Amino acid sequence: MPTAGRDVLLLDGATGTELDRRGVDVSLPLWSARALVTAPQVVKEIHCEYLRAGAGAITANTFRTHARTLAREPGTPGTPGAAELSRRAVEIARAARDELAPAALVMGSVAPLEDCYSPQLAPDADTCLGEHTELIGTLLDAGVDRILIETMNNLTEARAAMSAARRLAGDRWLVSFCVKTDGPPGTLLSGEPIATIRDELRDAPAVGVNCVAAPAVETQVEHLRAILPDTTRIIAYANIGYADDAGNWVATDAVEPESYAAYAMSWVRAGASVVGGCCGTTPATIRAVGRCLRSE
Repeated sequence: MPTAGRDVLLLDGATGTELDRRGVDVSLPLWSARALVTAPQVVKEIHCEYLRAGAGAITANTFRTHARTLAREPGTPGTPGAAELSRRAVEIARAARDELAPAALVMGSVAPLEDCYSPQLAPDADTCLGEHTELIGTLLDAGVDRILIETMNNLTEARAAMSAARRLAGDRWLVSFCVKTDGPPGTLLSGEPIATIRDELRDAPAVGVNCVAAPAVETQVEHLRAILPDTTRIIAYANIGYADDAGNWVATDAVEPESYAAYAMSWVRAGASVVGGCCGTTPATIRAVGRCLRSE
């Protein structure tokens, strides 16, 4: 894998919030996937800016290209089907990579089929397996280098996605979880401990957490490092804030690139070797993390 200092793979940062910051329509249900139809050049430019910032891997904009997400769309003229939309996202990411950083990886995002913060909405195991198998197959056929299973909030769906990835991608996959920050480390939003499936994760090339407030990530990394084999790489890519009890977004000091980078270095010291950014992070964030990695 391409690395940036101390054998650390530097991922890119957010796509959806970055599109929103640039004035692109990211209304639900399609969220960031809408830009694949309405603003593909902006999607490509975001990939390019992360590569210029030093990212050794970028993630194709497939976070919301599931067939079930498209089924909720009222019908925007010109919107292709799920498979075509996913292929389009990979094509855009590959074009950016090939132009600027041929050694960089292109990952395909495999996100929860329903809401990332509502584990109770997850479909049953068979449905999860079928739909994730379909998406992962499409992503591999389109030419991604890795499958990034991300923001998994419950064990049923995580197991299904990992099963599909093992069968279709071999060892070319990573899995990242969305965890609580107000309880024991390694507790999914569903209340289930990641440690429950530690044996099932032994063959995972990389395991981590994402979409967690940056100040809370170090403890999560330490927990994963303690329960997983030394050969498993630990992933950490955080957001810049959190939702309070009333549902309002509260930004932490991680909104500043240098502050975020300082948190990222604490994750590396705790055992992470794949780091990047989630919601709210920008190319400036990733550039700051890269500078810190190179200076260590």
